[in-house]
Amino acid sequence: MRFFFRHAASGALAGLFLLFTGTGWAAQPPDAQPRAEPPRLGSGPEYEACLALLRVDPEGAVQRAGQWEERGGGDGARHCLALGLLAVGDTERAAGRLERLAATASAEAPARAAVYAQASQAWMLSNAPNRAYAASTLALSLTPQDSALLVDRAIAAAALGRYAEALLDLDQAVLNDPGRAETLVFRAAALRHLDRTEDALRDIQQVLSLEPQNAEAMLERGILKQLKGDRAGARADWQATIRLAPDSPAADLAAQNLALNEAGPKRR
Repeated sequence: MRFFFRHAASGALAGLFLLFTGTGWAAQPPDAQPRAEPPRLGSGPEYEACLALLRVDPEGAVQRAGQWEERGGGDGARHCLALGLLAVGDTERAAGRLERLAATASAEAPARAAVYAQASQAWMLSNAPNRAYAASTLALSLTPQDSALLVDRAIAAAALGRYAEALLDLDQAVLNDPGRAETLVFRAAALRHLDRTEDALRDIQQVLSLEPQNAEAMLERGILKQLKGDRAGARADWQATIRLAPDSPAADLAAQNLALNEAGPKRR
């Protein structure tokens, strides 16, 4: 499994892309999108070599980082080891290590916030959204205007069924970065769960006016149409989702909704 990183200043979600879908927040595998450089918690050739090894041999990176930590590798070794554990699927141990590292590292606030974000995403992969929410909150205490961190926390809040709290964070993220399609799709889904379907549709229409081929927005619009009783319109949008991104989680969810639509339920 490949593992990519979150860059604190880039606004990207790292290691994990979370899609707020018709029935909840679903995790896409960590190799969904390449990410920018990781937060820097070390320097020197050993750190660079360990991070590079994560991309091709995560098991080897875990072993190398563990040996390096025993030799006094410090924050760099601990960071590489935690990311290696995440890459090999030991998400709970990785999350705990990342959280402790973010609390104790000597790095600047943006880098520590990015490590808290990695911990949050690891907690989500461990099905512990309450821990993810707490880690995101700690990250935001360091960089309060980071839109990606606001989205991270909104994702965790929604996984806990706290859609109103998710909406507050998403509203702020949209204010910070108005044109970000991903955030608008997340906000539309939160609005839908709060029965504000007209507001949700406005967000989706804005995304589709800018990105007509956005598969996640098409998926969400289909859900909104289904809620309005427009089964034919919902079916067309879900078929378009599959056509636009046939190998994506959005397409999988669209296919599930199509099957349910044919069976006749009125709400997703």
